[in-house]
Amino acid sequence: MEKPSKLLLKLSRRLFENPDKQAEFIEALIHPQPFNPAILWCQNQPDILPFSVELPINWQPDFVQRLSLGEKPGKHPLHQQGYFYCLDFSSVFAASVLLTIPQPVDLVFDMCASPGGKSVFAWKALEPELLISNEVIGKRLGMLISNLKRCQVNPCTVVNRDSKIFAEIIPLSSNLVIVDAPCTGQSLLAKGQKAPGCFHPTAINKSANRQKRIIANSAQLVAPQGYLLYMTCTYSPEENEQVCEWLLSRFPQFEAVRVSYLGEFQSHLSHIPCYRIFPQDRLGAGAFTVLFQNTAVGKAQEVDLDALSKVWMNTNRRDAENTENF
Repeated sequence: MEKPSKLLLKLSRRLFENPDKQAEFIEALIHPQPFNPAILWCQNQPDILPFSVELPINWQPDFVQRLSLGEKPGKHPLHQQGYFYCLDFSSVFAASVLLTIPQPVDLVFDMCASPGGKSVFAWKALEPELLISNEVIGKRLGMLISNLKRCQVNPCTVVNRDSKIFAEIIPLSSNLVIVDAPCTGQSLLAKGQKAPGCFHPTAINKSANRQKRIIANSAQLVAPQGYLLYMTCTYSPEENEQVCEWLLSRFPQFEAVRVSYLGEFQSHLSHIPCYRIFPQDRLGAGAFTVLFQNTAVGKAQEVDLDALSKVWMNTNRRDAENTENF
C-alpha cells in the first residue's frame, strides 16, 4: 500500500480533527476513484435524454445533469454541436452560489476564464447583457474561444490582459466578477492526475500570494452592490480561507454572502461563510467557494469597449489581436 507523504499527512490533520476523516481524505488522493461526469445544457435539452442521469441535488441547477458512472458525454455528437458543456461536478458546486444573485445582471467579468466552464455557467444562470472572459495565459486562449463559440455564448468578449490592467481601466464596472483562481491544484490527485510539489509550503505560499494579487485587482472591478465570486480546486487553507480573510481586511466594504442551501458544506476553518467539498464526499474532486458582495452605495461605471480596445492596441498590439467579440 502506498504511504502518504509527510506533507499530505500534515495537511490532513489541519483540515480534519477526526482521524477517520483524515484517513478518508488521504485514501481518496492515494487511491482515486472515478467521479460521476456532469454536463451543462447550453441549448434546450432533447425530449429523450441521451445519457443515464443521477437524481439531482438541492443546489444543482436545472440546466446541469450529473450522469451515471461510465457515461462519456464528450464523445456524443451533441457535444460537438454545442448542446452541452462537460464539467467536473465540483465546478457545479463552486458556481452554484451564483444562483443567489438577483437578476437582471448587466456585466459579468470572468477574470481567469479558460477553458470556459464558469463563463458558460454564469451566462446560462444569469443571462447577462455582456460577458467578458479574460485569460492572461496566451496559449489557453484558443481553448476558451473555441468552447464559447461552440456553446454559442453571446454577447461575449474574450480578452487577454493582466488583472491589474482592468483594475485601472474599468473600476466599479461589473455586477459580477468571477475569480476561479490559479492554485496548486491538489484536487488533481483525486482525479488520478499529477500535481508535482502541490503540498510544498513554497508552492502554496507562492500560489497564495498570486491569488491575493488577482483577487485584490478583481475586487476593484466590482460595482457597488455587485458580487465577487472566489473559488479554487485546491485544499490548502492558505489558498482558500486565508485569502478570503485577507481580502476582507483590505476591502472592508465587502462581506461574504451566506448561502443557505450550502450550509452543510460550510468550512469550519473560518468564521466567514465559505464552502468546501472534498473528494471523499464523492461529489467531485474537491472545491472551495465563497461569494462576496460590495456593500458600497452607488452606480456601476459604464464600460466603453471601443475605448478599451484602443488601450489594448496601444499597450500591446499582439494582445489586442487576441481580443475577440462574438
